[in-house]
Order: sequence, then C-alpha cells, then structure tokens
Amino acid sequence: MTDEILLEAEDKMDKTLQFLQQELSGLRTGKANPALVDTITVDYYGTPTRLRDLANISTPEPRLIVINPFDPSSLGLIEKAIVAANIGITPMNDGRLIRVPIPELSEERRKDMAKMAGRTTEEQRVSVRNIRRDANDQIKNLQKNGDITEDDRDAALEQIQKSTNEHIKKMDEMLAAKEKDIMEV
Repeated sequence: MTDEILLEAEDKMDKTLQFLQQELSGLRTGKANPALVDTITVDYYGTPTRLRDLANISTPEPRLIVINPFDPSSLGLIEKAIVAANIGITPMNDGRLIRVPIPELSEERRKDMAKMAGRTTEEQRVSVRNIRRDANDQIKNLQKNGDITEDDRDAALEQIQKSTNEHIKKMDEMLAAKEKDIMEV
C-alpha cells in the first residue's frame, strides 16, 4: 500500500523536474539554442502545432538559429508565431528559411532572466513540497485506519522526505547551471 503512494509521489516529482527542465531550456541565454523556439505554437492551417513539428531547427553559429520549414508555404505563419511569442528576438525570412539572430543580452536583462529562472524553480520546489504533503497525508491516514504500523508509517515518511530532498537538490543544480549559463558573457 505504501509502495503505491511512494511510487506515485516519486512519479509526480519526476514530472515536476521534467517540467522545470523544459521551462529553463526555454529561457534565453546569450547563446543560440533550438529550445528557445521549438515549443512556440504556430497556427498551421487552423491547428496549433509546435514549431519543432513543422521545421528543422538548427544552430549553425553560436548566435544564430536557422529554421527550415518542411512546407515552404508556412514561412509567414512561423515568422508571425515567433514575433507573437515575444521572446525578444526578431526573425528574418528570406523566402526559403528563417534566420533568427540572437542579440547579446544586456547585464540588466541577464539579471532579469536569472530572477525569472529562480522564480520558476521556486514554483516547482513548492509543487514538490505539495506532492510530499499529499503523500504524507495519505500515509498518515493509512496508519490512522490501522492499515499499516507506526514503523511502516515512519519508514514511508522518511522515504518521501528523502525523495523530496533529492528532487529539490536536482532543481537547485539545474538552476545554478542555468544562472551560470545566463550570466556568462
């Protein structure tokens, strides 16, 4: 019984970690990164479609993203979607592909991005703590109803706390790496 609760909590925490990874990869650093644009949603013939499903995205140079659509008629739609995403980059359409030069970030913008990364990470830490709280409540209810012993309850609570600590540590490491990446000139 406790194993199911532990596995479910662990699974939810892993998903929270994956979500944070996605969110942080979408934050702009000074370098070109396909993750910056690949989740942008393009209204492709009335269907919201992620950019990565419509085009090849590459970074031939450290400060340039090149988007080569599978369907050349979608160039205008892709360009509009990038502008609408409001991520501080301006696409250049040459009729065959879209080039997106990545401008140098100012010191102030770097600090803002680092703060944004910190806020995003803190939101996910709170999510992990909420998952821990819910799992703890379930375990305590099992013990209260006489389904498990106090020793089993204590062992399960300890396991949940250990998992929580591991996930928060990973989040802190991801944040530190992202902040380093953002602040690098």
